[in-house]
Amino acid sequence: MGAIWSGASDILLKVLEFFYGITNSYGLAIVLLTIAVKIALYPLNQKQMLSMQQMQKIQPRIKVIQEKYANDKQKMQEETMRLYKEYKVNPAAGCLPILVQLPILILLFNVLRTYEFADASFMGILLGSSPTMGLAKALGVAPGANGQYGIMSVLSGLFTNPAGLSNYGLYLGNVLLLIGISVLTWAQQKLSGGNNPQMAAMNAIMPFFMAFICLSMPGGVMLYWGLSSLIGVIQQYFVMKKTSEEMAIKPVLHKNKPVSQSVSSKNDDDDDDDDEE
Repeated sequence: MGAIWSGASDILLKVLEFFYGITNSYGLAIVLLTIAVKIALYPLNQKQMLSMQQMQKIQPRIKVIQEKYANDKQKMQEETMRLYKEYKVNPAAGCLPILVQLPILILLFNVLRTYEFADASFMGILLGSSPTMGLAKALGVAPGANGQYGIMSVLSGLFTNPAGLSNYGLYLGNVLLLIGISVLTWAQQKLSGGNNPQMAAMNAIMPFFMAFICLSMPGGVMLYWGLSSLIGVIQQYFVMKKTSEEMAIKPVLHKNKPVSQSVSSKNDDDDDDDDEE
């Protein structure tokens, strides 16, 4: 298994170096690599987003089923599965693409994280330096015994040498990118959760969680992550826009209570007539 991961890492590294040979810029090489990966994963991402939107569309009907058959779990499951079949929704479709993508994304992160960028920069982003490392160097904080820069030592440096913040060239680009990733994470959560109150807590926590992770991430990894998130938000926006247009033409009816295939179809027709009136 280790040989497979190592071989796959070497392939991705060769692709990165190929793009660098074309652009003569590590930053642009990462941008092209990110776009190439997003294009390769586009069908899976699109399927995942469409499945999520379809699930949101039929939530009112699922809620009706849950209320009607609250005391009959087996009947509730049967009616829910019938509803999935009626709308051709696969609840697992939103998870399977993620499982397929995870090995690719983890592999890509590992390649970018371990790649030697030296002092390369892109649009003010130091590709080989993390926000924590940049702040530590600006503040004159020495690395720990393991050669890493701790968050607590950086906070201590802010109190002992606040004037070091004037060396903003060592950290500003990476910190701004970190903030951008946090905002994009919030946007993705908002688009995915919609008005679901159960997702409200996740919407609030995830941006801070992502910011914490990115504190120790090299700028090269953050550049990939930020651009990938931006493309994902744009793609998700258009999927939601299309879904909203479909809903405007034929909305999902809240009053429909599918008891059987034929009864469900009849209720659809009756409720459609009521909406037109």
